[in-house]
Amino acid sequence: MVIPLRDENPTKTFPFVTVCLIAINIFVFVFELSLGLGTQSWEKFIYSHSMFPYRIVQGDLTAFLSIFTSMFLHGSWLHIIGNMLYLWIFGNNVEDYMGHFKFFFFYFLCGLGGAVGQILSNPTSTVPNLGASGAIAGILGAYLILYPGARILTAVPLFFFIQIIKLPAIFVIGFWFIIQVLSGLSSLGIESGGVAWFAHIGGFASGVILILFLHRRKHKNNYFNYFTFSLL
Repeated sequence: MVIPLRDENPTKTFPFVTVCLIAINIFVFVFELSLGLGTQSWEKFIYSHSMFPYRIVQGDLTAFLSIFTSMFLHGSWLHIIGNMLYLWIFGNNVEDYMGHFKFFFFYFLCGLGGAVGQILSNPTSTVPNLGASGAIAGILGAYLILYPGARILTAVPLFFFIQIIKLPAIFVIGFWFIIQVLSGLSSLGIESGGVAWFAHIGGFASGVILILFLHRRKHKNNYFNYFTFSLL
């Protein structure tokens, strides 16, 4: 497992949408803390606003709103810290490239794609789905297309030590995606809580498709330049 710490990819504009999304997620998590993680009040709140695949499949119209409310819920400190770290590292550059308005809708469309991916993997699931992972996975997909050669300062565990090295985004995000696919395939047919692997896969695929659709001319130049400079 590799842990990105920051990227060396400057932006030209302030990432207003990214910062607002992080702030809202933190605010909701603080509210969860006020209820007491694991308490009955917390569970009631989580169950009321999480997405349940079986409810979506049954055509419950009120359940469709939960696809979006669930994006702002997190089940633990590790859950929200990991998601917000990825959102900050990769979100600011994608927002800078797309513009604030497009990025806002891009984020939620990727979250929707993540929800669809999770529903398709297990449409009868009664396990609550929550977290911003699907939407953030879409940002990773877009970042991979736009900045494959961007250097990412990454923590790499080596036995009992942690090595801090700089790796191209194509390796960091590519490795992350491979883990999601392998873990997702191994989880098929298993009804349990934990990581919603197919939400990550669906969100990532949505981000790639959307960015290719919106900027299909530019992404070809990015890959051409990356592989050209890699050979020099």
